Amino acid sequence: MDKHKILQQVDRFEARRAKYAPVLAGLSPLYPPLIWRKENSALDILLLTILSASTTDQNSGQAFRNLQQRYPSYEAILNAPLADLVETVRVAGLANQKAPRLQRVLQRVFDERGEFDLEFLGELPAEEARAWLTSIDGIGLKTASIVISFGFNGAAFPVDTHINRVCQRIGFTPAGTQPEKAHTILEAMIPAHDYFSFHMQIIAHGRKICHARKPQCAQCPLTAWCDYYQNGDAQNPDA
Repeated sequence: MDKHKILQQVDRFEARRAKYAPVLAGLSPLYPPLIWRKENSALDILLLTILSASTTDQNSGQAFRNLQQRYPSYEAILNAPLADLVETVRVAGLANQKAPRLQRVLQRVFDERGEFDLEFLGELPAEEARAWLTSIDGIGLKTASIVISFGFNGAAFPVDTHINRVCQRIGFTPAGTQPEKAHTILEAMIPAHDYFSFHMQIIAHGRKICHARKPQCAQCPLTAWCDYYQNGDAQNPDA
């Protein structure tokens, strides 16, 4: 489904978009806006994001450090015996799936580019960069958007289940919106220059206050704009 059709299906779109400014104002004293800095190569970000699926940041970070310590190059990761690679990243969980995916991604990058480098994506419009990344088997919108946002401060707003939960509670997106559609909706509501910082603010808010179970609404600065609170769902901690 194209972007236009997705946005047409969003009820009260303008009212939802109007929440952005007051929500940003409410979050910023708790989580000051961040300035993007280039900290890792785009290819490192892609590999780390693959490792981060269904695990904690601590575990995925350790798995990535294990990769760096055991293998001196991307080529060494690609050519590593699969069983050894599985053991190297086991701490991240789902190692039997993640290890071969790492190798498939590296092989595709090398086959397409002749080198282990994704920095060319920073020269492309965000949509073209995302299309290139999602053409790789096993790379979805969330992973591609993370690479574009964290690798280049690009015009992509990553949406995982946690971001999706908080944004649905606030009312940016309708209840039941899947992350794939939420990408399109939220990117149409949030100014592109705020994507990276607002993404980090929503993550922080979900971890500190807007928990999946028993959100701490009494501590939340967003209750005046939050559909979840205004509709009385806060009385049901499992909502």
